[in-house]
Amino acid sequence: MSSTIIIGGGLSGLTCGLALAKRGHNVTVLSGGPSTLMFSGGSMELLGAIDGQPVTAPLDAIASLPDCHPYRKIGAERIADLAGQARELLNDVGITTAGDATANHWRITPMGIAKPAWLTLNEYFRIDNLSHLPIKKIALMAIRGFFDQPNGMLAQGLRDLGFEVKVVEFTTDEIASLRRSPTEMRATTLAKRLLSHNALQRIANQVNSLSGDAELVLLPSVFGQKNDDSVRLLQDLCDKPLRLVATLPPAVVGMRIQAQLLHYFMMLGGDYRTGEAATGGIIEGGRLTGVTTAKSGSPVLTADNYVLATGSFVSRGLAADARHIYETVLDLDVDADEDRDRWTHFGVLEPQNYWTYGVTTDETLRCFKQGARIENLHAIGSVLSGHNAVKMGDGTGVSLLSALAVAQDILAGK
Repeated sequence: MSSTIIIGGGLSGLTCGLALAKRGHNVTVLSGGPSTLMFSGGSMELLGAIDGQPVTAPLDAIASLPDCHPYRKIGAERIADLAGQARELLNDVGITTAGDATANHWRITPMGIAKPAWLTLNEYFRIDNLSHLPIKKIALMAIRGFFDQPNGMLAQGLRDLGFEVKVVEFTTDEIASLRRSPTEMRATTLAKRLLSHNALQRIANQVNSLSGDAELVLLPSVFGQKNDDSVRLLQDLCDKPLRLVATLPPAVVGMRIQAQLLHYFMMLGGDYRTGEAATGGIIEGGRLTGVTTAKSGSPVLTADNYVLATGSFVSRGLAADARHIYETVLDLDVDADEDRDRWTHFGVLEPQNYWTYGVTTDETLRCFKQGARIENLHAIGSVLSGHNAVKMGDGTGVSLLSALAVAQDILAGK
């Protein structure tokens, strides 16, 4: 049985691991800690913008991307098929979504900004067409003492889109008991407390009595840390349609997606090693022959194939010192400007060159070190160069589709 070690246990690493494990592959995932799924807003993006202009049809727009973009390396003809596979995989895991790769819809950020999205979890608020709003009146239910949802900005953003918004503050006994300390009033803490039928019924009673003539009720995403059972129950208990809106990180939905992916991966026999970050590797004859971890020390972990899924700067897959940008595990070749003055531009909202930096790969997403290709090492996700998750809105799409593309190639022996 062929074996693969995946370095990194976030969205891309687990997706690749699942795709391989479903086909009977022997997979070990080395996870160094929390992933950027903690920033999830309940949606996944395929391609949201090019050169600052919103993209409405992601699949059609891929042809206009530069050759260095991961989608172009994978091949535009494969992207549509991989997008379908990604949605099927998420559904198998229990993450049910709405959306289509042929046309973006719109998600709402905690700040009330509408951003293009590809897939959105069914219980989250989304808008298919900003020019034709499906409803007019919204009741934005604000939990008293909860600071991870800026209700004023969210409400104003929705009003700017054309909705009539009424902000209604409420609390329940379960919520009020957490107000002794501001640190308790976080989304993740509330999600643990608001699980029972009685707790959800009390929230539903507040929604039903306070929402007035609203056509839709919005609640902060503080439900369902492990699955969507509590969200669906709450929707059943409420008299009006109810949807969730994203909160500031750490995101409950991100923790749920991570937990569901991990649970399914382990059900398939995958080996997930939490807190066992890779610290180095041995490259001989153009191949990676083993990796070391902080826990394993000198014993080397070996496999037939290796996948780098360590993320970008936020996840510490990439780092910088006074002289250069570097990859942190194997010191692989990196696509980055040598001139430090070109890494950034003045202005917080200005595009930053370092957002596009990442490891050097060929068209098969194989990595290089000192100009030589490593035959059994692929890179996936945010550690890849040539894309800009911040300005292009392609981060989760690159993570999912590069992971599935590499898994396909490994299974096919390419």
